[in-house]
Amino acid sequence: MLQLELLLGLFLAAVILAGLARRVGAPYPVFLAIGGALLAFVPITASFTLPPELALALFVAPILLDAAYDASLRDLRDNWLPVAGLVIFAVGLTTAAVAIVVRSLIPEMPWAPAIALGAIVAPPDAVAATAVLRQLRPPHRLLTILEGESLLNDASALLIYRLAVGAVAANGFAIGDVAPTFLLAVAGSIIAGPVLGWVSLRVFARIDHVPTAIILQFVTTFVVWMLAERIGLSGVLTMVCYAMSVAQTAPAQIPARVRVPTYAVWETVVFALNILAFIFIGLQLRPILNGLEPADTGRYFAVAGAVLITVILVRLAWHMPFNAIVRWQQHLYGFHPPRPMLRPTIGSGLIISWSGMRGIVSLAAALALPAGFPYRDLILLTAFAVVVGTLVIQGLTLKPLLRTLNLHDEDPVGQEVRVARERALQAGLASLAQDESPVAKAVREEFTAHLSDQGGGDAAHSGHNEMHQVALDAARRAVLAMRAAHEIGDDAFHRIEEELDWLEMAGGGR
Repeated sequence: MLQLELLLGLFLAAVILAGLARRVGAPYPVFLAIGGALLAFVPITASFTLPPELALALFVAPILLDAAYDASLRDLRDNWLPVAGLVIFAVGLTTAAVAIVVRSLIPEMPWAPAIALGAIVAPPDAVAATAVLRQLRPPHRLLTILEGESLLNDASALLIYRLAVGAVAANGFAIGDVAPTFLLAVAGSIIAGPVLGWVSLRVFARIDHVPTAIILQFVTTFVVWMLAERIGLSGVLTMVCYAMSVAQTAPAQIPARVRVPTYAVWETVVFALNILAFIFIGLQLRPILNGLEPADTGRYFAVAGAVLITVILVRLAWHMPFNAIVRWQQHLYGFHPPRPMLRPTIGSGLIISWSGMRGIVSLAAALALPAGFPYRDLILLTAFAVVVGTLVIQGLTLKPLLRTLNLHDEDPVGQEVRVARERALQAGLASLAQDESPVAKAVREEFTAHLSDQGGGDAAHSGHNEMHQVALDAARRAVLAMRAAHEIGDDAFHRIEEELDWLEMAGGGR
């Protein structure tokens, strides 16, 4: 019972910290990181252990699915070049630079553990960055790049991480030996994700009981991850492809009465997982710090500080020259985006470069290292220092930087929402155009009020509910068709989808 009481107390303290963070306008991961750091120095006798093999599945799988489900494929395609640069080159350069820095400070450390550390701290987490940026309504292009990077760089970094951990277990490997397996795993993951998504949706579409549907979603998430890992695929890449494929078809098959509570539960779970990650790693750091010899303490903290500086500088060193090349190219050939978006500027480059906060994926990857992994204590300490350092240094200065640069666009998502709302209203009213009954008139008034932001409506009886649903189905099909034709992106789609969901719930649901 003592362990349970302690865990509940720590969880409650973390929730309070997150609430304080929101009150002062700071991203909640910043306060969680500070709380986790303080926890390492609190004399707690009880201990919590998490099997390393469970860490990635428990923390990363739900986080990835939640992020990938909301990703806009259209907007990612529009910004594929900066996203690809950050996902491939920035991650690769960060991993290599960290490994070189660590090896220079601790020459006896083998290359494989050094590369594993580099891969652990390489992928930024967009949760903190977007928590700061969304408060100030930044240009949509910046959010798209950061969220797309955060989603895909987990795959690239954790693939490197897996190879490095495997190299330690096998006492080294040759690129020629692992390249075919690596490529097969990537290709298999890209195929397996959508296939598993198709199968899952066939099951989900038949379930109307909300608790059952939500539980099955979580069970399926872990099954997809474990199945991919069991057959030699990339759990990260499979999960991303699975979630993206489900997101394209689920809105047309899952009713609002299931979707609305599902979104709320997933948001809560992601928040809880962030809290647990900082609690677990904070509790693991205390015995590490207590067990260090005085001579090692200074060296370990020197490594942690050097790696923190490295990850910040490498991101700046990669993206600012990239941003300069893009601006030079646009100066020569003009700026012709497929749809309205912010033109790349020095200011936008600075915001993206300074949004490299690390988070739960780095913590989970560090916790997932086997107990006998070489220099595991150093890697855990360094990973946590990088997460705390980037969240505090960059997370607390990002808002003033954005305000100073004063970057704005013409709110393309808001414009798409207005267009989609009008199209949905027209489709819904057209479906009732031949019906002059009092019920149809009431539904038209209610529908117009909801989608014109003029007030609410009321469902008085079953006939009204049926008519209400006919109009909603037509409106939803119209918005789905707009997304399929790329007239609107996923950000606008999800906003109008939420409005239609609440309208459906107000009318009685399915």
